[in-house]
Amino acid sequence: MTYLFETEEHAALRQQVTRFAEKEIAPRAALFEQQGEFPRDLYRQAGEAGLLGVGFPVEWGGSGGDITHQLVAGEAMVLCGRSVGTAVGLGSHAIAVPPILQSGTLEQKRRYLPNILSGTWIAALAVTEPDGGSDVAALRTRAERQGDDYVVNGSKLYITSGCRADVVVTAVRTNPDRSLRHMGVSLLIIERGHPGFSASRKLSKMGWSASDTAELSFEDCRVPHGQLLGDEGGGFFSLLRNFAAERLLLSGQCVAIAQLAYDESVAFAKQRVQFGKPLSRHQVIRHKLADMACRLAAARAFVSECAQRCQRQDAAMSLLAMCKNTATDMCSFVVDQAVQIHGGLGYMRETLVENLYRDARLYPIGGGTREIMNELIAQAEGYA
Repeated sequence: MTYLFETEEHAALRQQVTRFAEKEIAPRAALFEQQGEFPRDLYRQAGEAGLLGVGFPVEWGGSGGDITHQLVAGEAMVLCGRSVGTAVGLGSHAIAVPPILQSGTLEQKRRYLPNILSGTWIAALAVTEPDGGSDVAALRTRAERQGDDYVVNGSKLYITSGCRADVVVTAVRTNPDRSLRHMGVSLLIIERGHPGFSASRKLSKMGWSASDTAELSFEDCRVPHGQLLGDEGGGFFSLLRNFAAERLLLSGQCVAIAQLAYDESVAFAKQRVQFGKPLSRHQVIRHKLADMACRLAAARAFVSECAQRCQRQDAAMSLLAMCKNTATDMCSFVVDQAVQIHGGLGYMRETLVENLYRDARLYPIGGGTREIMNELIAQAEGYA
């Protein structure tokens, strides 16, 4: 099997994640999917194994490494854990921690980073709103300064790990002048237990079943001014940096999902007999598998190239948009073909490829829709 990165260091990390996923996730993957969540203690176990700290500084409780190590860890978690929802739920801190790391005060870093990276606290990022969708600058959740506090009112939607999060990095509007758009957006760290803050609803989803997804409510929620991340009004640019990494990580997950679906399809085609011979000996099935392999290899190479360019700080937002669309298109194609190859069995909930088909549908939406990615590409190319 071909992986995203093949250095000895990456291989050692892959083995570490593989051992954890095969022991702690894979045997219970179907149960996690059925129950709609995995045990909270799994965060602590992953933290103790050093997996939550991958890509984050050792000085704050991380395991070191960079975006390439995060991609490798995410790939192995999906491939060997066989539960996309569990992998993304365990990884929700990957988009919540960077704003703290980049913009947090020394006190904030000391309080939050070691607890999150050890799995003691669960972290989530809350940006999307019921009326906002992809238009982040149009968010309505309001944080009004009153003395030493911000009083927050509003709601957030589709928040991964939102039901159980102890720490929620929340995008709010601190300037009521909506004409300012992105200049009025700030980030607050809001902890579970703040009066007026609640996970108002656990959402039922098409895929990612093992991860909890919530609607969050803020009703006169008082948050100390010391919970502000960075400068007031500077949250939007912090989120932009975050989106770049998130889109690359989502692209890597697409490669892992597609690889898993492809592997399942190859194994099934070799053992399933139709018209007196295995499916793999029928040209139409061989060609489906060949098309899947080609698209998978191309997307993997694109993700790898973008990750290396990110390391060189040479990856434009438009390139990452291209990467995400390429990876999500590929994944959608591969899981669809996997279901087709499995026939009626592929339509059954007991089959992994059916689960992957539902999981994959989120990726052209989450982290910026396919349409938004195309708009970023069009702007960069000069024809928007």
